[in-house]
Amino acid sequence: MMAALVAAGVASFAQLYAIQGVLPGIARELSLSASTAALSVSAATAGLAVGVLLWAAIADRIGRLPCMRIAVAGTVVLGLATALAPGLEVLLGLRLLTGLVVGGVPVLAVAYVYEQLAGARAAVAATVYISGTTVGGALGRLVAGPLGAWFGWRSALLGVGLVSLAAAALFLWLAPRERGPRPAGAERSPGRIRQALQAAPLVMLYVQAFLVTGSFVAVFNFLTFRLEAAPFFLPAALASLVFLAYFAGTVSSRLAGRWLSRRGFAWTSLYGVLAMIAGLAILLIDRLPAIIVGLLLFTAGNFMSHAAAVATVGARAGAGFRGQASALYNIAFYLGSSVLGWLLGLAFDGAGWLGMTCGIAGALLVVVVLNVVGLRRAAGRA
Repeated sequence: MMAALVAAGVASFAQLYAIQGVLPGIARELSLSASTAALSVSAATAGLAVGVLLWAAIADRIGRLPCMRIAVAGTVVLGLATALAPGLEVLLGLRLLTGLVVGGVPVLAVAYVYEQLAGARAAVAATVYISGTTVGGALGRLVAGPLGAWFGWRSALLGVGLVSLAAAALFLWLAPRERGPRPAGAERSPGRIRQALQAAPLVMLYVQAFLVTGSFVAVFNFLTFRLEAAPFFLPAALASLVFLAYFAGTVSSRLAGRWLSRRGFAWTSLYGVLAMIAGLAILLIDRLPAIIVGLLLFTAGNFMSHAAAVATVGARAGAGFRGQASALYNIAFYLGSSVLGWLLGLAFDGAGWLGMTCGIAGALLVVVVLNVVGLRRAAGRA
């Protein structure tokens, strides 16, 4: 199961975010601004936000694992088709469809885990899945970046498609079959969505997902634009190496699984968000070593917070509405990526890196407040 979850994360998220590594090339070829080019990322994440509830409903009929298999295979096909898009409109349409299909993986993976495992083992497996998404996100960008610089962005996306194809085949081979009967009709009730929306601790997690993810995606959308301009003037292939920082998230997401059982969600998440704020401050320094250190901190903190939140949603939601809670978390997560990530790009276009940084800092401070409130509630219950 662990290997299958990592493979699913690689197959889906390599396709989802590979285009982020070639945004400057797309902008140059199609004569677009940075924020307009970034719509190719936002279109996919918006599609994913729309698709998660649809996938949750389909899974009630055919099962979570069959849905995940369809989603992973479909993602690979659409990713390869995207490389052949003749213009911006078709590109955005294919990216929207890719997001709709990818949505079957994150919304169902955690519920699938909690149906197969229990307690601490399930929390660890959920964080392993998140580490797989970090590997996929990093590989997609790292393969696409250099290939885009040498052969163009279309060849880069084809290369990533081949990586995803191999990972998809591994997932289809390894994923264990579901155990036990599916919840007959329970999760099809609109009342289950209301339950997931009325639980205050879960709503705080949805808000956090929106703010943290939008902030994180904005940094990775526009950092390569900054590094290719003054005072760095890095070649595109070299600038794309910043995506190696994603592997810091692979480590921190696994660490989150250990800290959750010792310190609880609020402390684990707070450590992650504070690391993001520290990294964001260091990223303001116009020196390449500072950029590297700041990005490592920012990335590690993001995935620590995200992994803790994903595992906590699965644990806090009742069995009858766990699928709905996971879907709503993913909706908030990818709406943050598409909407907030794009809005922060407008700040980048208008006020540069400093203006975007101020917007991100404001969003992350709200998350700090949410975690402090969670700690006070926990202390009150104790």
